[in-house]
Amino acid sequence: MGHHVLTIAIGITTAASLGGLAYYLLGLWGARSYLRQRQESPAADASTLPAVSILKPLKGVDPEIYESFRTHCLQDYPQYELIFGVSDREDPAVSLVQRLQKEFPERAIQLVVCSQKLGTNLKVSNLVQMLGAARFDHLIVNDSDIRVEPNYLANVIRPLVQPQIGMVTCLYRGVPASTLGSRLESIGISTDFAGGVLAARWLEKGVRFGLGSTLAFRRTELDRVGGFHTLLDYLADDYELGKRIADLGLHVQLSSVVVETFLPPYDLRGYFEHQLRWARSVRDSRKWGYVGVLLTFGLPWSVLTLLLARGAAWAWALIVLLTAARITLALVVGEKVLGDGYVRPLLPLLLLRDFAAVVVWIASFTSDRIAWRGDYFHLRDGKLARID
Repeated sequence: MGHHVLTIAIGITTAASLGGLAYYLLGLWGARSYLRQRQESPAADASTLPAVSILKPLKGVDPEIYESFRTHCLQDYPQYELIFGVSDREDPAVSLVQRLQKEFPERAIQLVVCSQKLGTNLKVSNLVQMLGAARFDHLIVNDSDIRVEPNYLANVIRPLVQPQIGMVTCLYRGVPASTLGSRLESIGISTDFAGGVLAARWLEKGVRFGLGSTLAFRRTELDRVGGFHTLLDYLADDYELGKRIADLGLHVQLSSVVVETFLPPYDLRGYFEHQLRWARSVRDSRKWGYVGVLLTFGLPWSVLTLLLARGAAWAWALIVLLTAARITLALVVGEKVLGDGYVRPLLPLLLLRDFAAVVVWIASFTSDRIAWRGDYFHLRDGKLARID
């Protein structure tokens, strides 16, 4: 590599490293803002809050799923119902819902068999059919594997008493299995994904999307955006629903509640497939924002700078600075914001995870093919087309 070309390359990687540093600082500032909001949030008085229908579309069995179901039956909340939906009567999740009904006979728990396949997104297809069984106007949709605390419902629903709040959504932490892929997923959620949400929240003066861990909203706003039917072919249905409610001029609030998910024991192939599905979904949902993700890889850029600069003292100083900022962001978001006890033990995987994220980012542009719960699809403009 010629001297002139090398100088340009070092300049580019150094600038990108500093861009990554700015992103880490934005994440820290976003975390500070969120923590301040959480401290100021008043305690919810559940007795004054409206009745709620919780919709949980299911397909198959996730790790620790029954215990996660149980936490929804132990809510300190006066009136709510649980509606589970499956597209196949023989789905293994059916027996778990029936077991839940027996353990909690005092709870209103319904199982809806959604026999119609209304679109390529079977989760949304189920939601369309489940909605008819919901008795109440305040709705929560959350993923099948979400585990919650007894005050979850009260704290998530409370902001919806304000008419200007159109949706409430939640951050989440991942409990890893013993595999490397599962651990990489866990530390990525707590140290990168959540930090990105907090940075976006601060930059955009709020969030304009929903997270599948929790979507709380009123039936009125769902009707105003055209109902679940309009999301039948979208992969990122949670993102789309939040965006459309925000487009009504309403606020999407990030709750003070953090929920938990138990991650599958991904092997490395499973990990990369899951990351690619998420990455291609974000790529199609926030095109220019996703291009900018390249500038968030501060630590990998600083390593490349060190190599190009052939171990120069200033490049070592840069990598030390980036490493300190990256670890600080990981600990602040992971431990203080999410309460994730796995972040600190998994810190040695942080550099590997960040380089894996670079590979995923590059690979996300090479194809529009995704894998989702055993099925394969093409993704175009955020919409799914099944590959037979």
